[in-house]
Amino acid sequence: MDITVEELKERLDKGEDLHFYDVREEHEYEEDNLGAKLIPLGELPDHLDELEPLKDEEIIIHCRSGARSGKAARFLESQGFNNVRNVLGGILAYRELE
Repeated sequence: MDITVEELKERLDKGEDLHFYDVREEHEYEEDNLGAKLIPLGELPDHLDELEPLKDEEIIIHCRSGARSGKAARFLESQGFNNVRNVLGGILAYRELE
């Protein structure tokens, strides 16, 4: 299931407490981030224990354009996560709103 950048921005602006993850690389995150927790896509399998308590919670994942976060969402869904949402268009689309 996906989430639009408009919905994400609205929820961030409201200060909602989100399970929000960025699957880009560290150098990309350092250049610009939305306050999500960084877990690079290649390291995601190593963080399953940490994410396990969130299996039934909403998890929002973003990357630069939505491609890597889409892969991350599919991976988490294959591991039994029930409510993973990919940010359509990623941080590029989010920044266009501003």
